[in-house]
Amino acid sequence: MGQERVGFIGVGFMGHGMAKNIVTKGYPLTIVGNRNRAPVESLVAKGAVEVKTAAEVARNSDILHLCLSDSPLIEKIMRAPDGIMAGAHKGLVIVDTSTANPVSTEALAAELKTMGVDFVDAPLGGTPVQAEAGQLVAMCGGEEAVFNRVKPVIETWAAKIIHLGPVGAGHKMKLLNNFVSMGYAAIYAEALALGQKVGISIATFDSVIRGGRMSCGFYETFMGYALEGNPESHKFTLANAFKDLRYVDAMANAAQVPNPIGSAAKNLLGQAIGAGMGQKFVPMLADFVAEQNGIKKG
Repeated sequence: MGQERVGFIGVGFMGHGMAKNIVTKGYPLTIVGNRNRAPVESLVAKGAVEVKTAAEVARNSDILHLCLSDSPLIEKIMRAPDGIMAGAHKGLVIVDTSTANPVSTEALAAELKTMGVDFVDAPLGGTPVQAEAGQLVAMCGGEEAVFNRVKPVIETWAAKIIHLGPVGAGHKMKLLNNFVSMGYAAIYAEALALGQKVGISIATFDSVIRGGRMSCGFYETFMGYALEGNPESHKFTLANAFKDLRYVDAMANAAQVPNPIGSAAKNLLGQAIGAGMGQKFVPMLADFVAEQNGIKKG
């Protein structure tokens, strides 16, 4: 087999950096247009080829990446008249880097298998900055031979790649990862508000936590906004975070495992979205909790 042709659907916050690394590291890249033209035009300038439909991307790809918002959108793009399945061909591998519902993932993989198409779920750990730098984490599920085939392409955008098991394992692990991270977000937001109420400023709180045992990379990006005021320190919307915790809830229900902590974090995110903050980024949850407790920003 010659060099793999790579396709990419979903060149948004995360996808642009991933696709940029794929094309600049030598792989032929086909992308589909987006309402936000800036990332598309940036990739075309670097050598990517733009086509008009997902079916065309599939026809022109050996390995097709998806980086989309949720399972309903993935299923829609798969099954649309001009969607992926319409252009799928035997030997195609789909690498789904979205955060998706594992039940949907497993069902799609089984359906695609009957068409001679393989599937790897490879959801991401990291931020858009890490995507641009090719320093993401990839949590992969899929058959070992298929994983080994796509791994060289994943290495263009990921610094850490873990093969977790069969199809679906990656998306299950990603949900656990996001359960932990959004749990942190809820705790940080509440702790900062409580601290301010009892006379501990955000800066004082940070002076104790940062660099100690309770610090971590997620803490630092959260505080990049809460303390330093950088609105782009962690570009992940509250709406997406809420979706992920709904998927965690569904996974826990299917496994018959109570998840009261996950439900508490999910409900807090839901309250913030109900207040019109769905497109705000996760660290801005600190603003919502502060305002709910009568703390004025600034």
